[in-house]
Amino acid sequence: MTTTVVDTAAAGPEAGTASARPVPVARILRFELVKQFSTLRVRLLIGLCWLGPGVLVFAIDQQSTLPSDTLFGRWMHATGWAGSLVVLGVAGTWALPLVTSMVAGDVFATEDRLGTWRHLLIAVRSHRRIFAAKAIASVTVILLLVAGLTASSAVGGLLAEGDQPLVGLDGHQLTGGDAAGKVLLAWACVLAPTLALAAIGLLGSVALGRSPMGLLLPMLAALGMQVAQMLPLPVVVRLALPGYAFISWNGLFADPQQLGPLLIGVGVSLVWAVVATALAYLLFLRRDFTNLNNASAGRRVLSLGVLPLAGVLAATVGVVAVTTGAGGSGINQDKVQRSVATAFAHLYRLQQEQMRQPPVTEAQLQTFAACDKSEGLGAQEGSGNDWRCTVTWNVPGYNVAAQAIYQLDVTPNGRYIADGDGPVQVNGYFLIVTGGKVVPNPLWQFDGNVDLLPGH
Repeated sequence: MTTTVVDTAAAGPEAGTASARPVPVARILRFELVKQFSTLRVRLLIGLCWLGPGVLVFAIDQQSTLPSDTLFGRWMHATGWAGSLVVLGVAGTWALPLVTSMVAGDVFATEDRLGTWRHLLIAVRSHRRIFAAKAIASVTVILLLVAGLTASSAVGGLLAEGDQPLVGLDGHQLTGGDAAGKVLLAWACVLAPTLALAAIGLLGSVALGRSPMGLLLPMLAALGMQVAQMLPLPVVVRLALPGYAFISWNGLFADPQQLGPLLIGVGVSLVWAVVATALAYLLFLRRDFTNLNNASAGRRVLSLGVLPLAGVLAATVGVVAVTTGAGGSGINQDKVQRSVATAFAHLYRLQQEQMRQPPVTEAQLQTFAACDKSEGLGAQEGSGNDWRCTVTWNVPGYNVAAQAIYQLDVTPNGRYIADGDGPVQVNGYFLIVTGGKVVPNPLWQFDGNVDLLPGH
């Protein structure tokens, strides 16, 4: 008489006897969270995310030099909300991809390095529940870290400068309460691309096992998307990349709000998050845990990783093209002129208020801008640092027209920096003195944003 020993790790996803039921997901999740929070890596990330941004923002606010080349950086001395937006811009580029790599990119690979898969599968008796618990634990830790970045940066800014009005991208002022709501909404919007990177991390962690490439995959994906956003790509391709939501939150701070690109970016990111998570799940169910070498990882990454995600990108490009009717770069002469004229009118009112001059309105100013690219040679569209604008407005009370010159550096994603080039009385100085107080000159240099979608 012989006895057969059944190895549940190799028998299938739901191997086990009727009396040996799988462990509940809640218990596995509790175990996974304990493992996550017990690692030195995650503890350091929590400390950095909950303390670092606040300390950094407060320290920058105490300096005389501000990061004026960063979006909202030049307003950090004016309001506490600007600091949180500066951190958000940096987080979308570096911090959030790093967080997803360190957490989601390692959640499955750590079992490969330790050689504990067989023990875990025999103890739990359910592949599906293990995957669900690990994925939920990763997302929980990532959400905690994002919450720390949000809260710390906001508190640091408010302690340094208080709840003062914030100047939006087109020069209009947001009250403290309105700014707070939009800052929180902007942080909420970047959760979508963060989840997309986390899903890519899960996919890499499952497919590549102990290979360090699985850990680096979210960072490499984010870097690739950042490089793509710097290239003169068609607008439909730009909007179809999941990382675009790391940029399109800028539209919340325009008036009217540029919600079209933001909603598309969030929607695309969520599609990528769902698809990448589903692919990781399928790979996990099909994986042979008796093979410690995981030799077929390369083929699996290609067949159930790269090719399906490439198909998702192609599909989203087609959907965005059909639904929006967008074409080309999305940046043309008319859009640039309208944006510059609107921003200048709003900021001119702010400057007059700072200098304690009689209040003026946009109707009185009658501002318009004449802009050309490459001195009028070639197509008057697209990004570049060769845009030049002449802004003309009516000086209230004098019934005369005045002009100011700006050099524009327009990025492929529609954001631009307008640098004053005269006259010196308007935009020639970084600071102005009014009532014995030195304040930033809002017309010296300002940021703007061109909506890439048609009709805006």
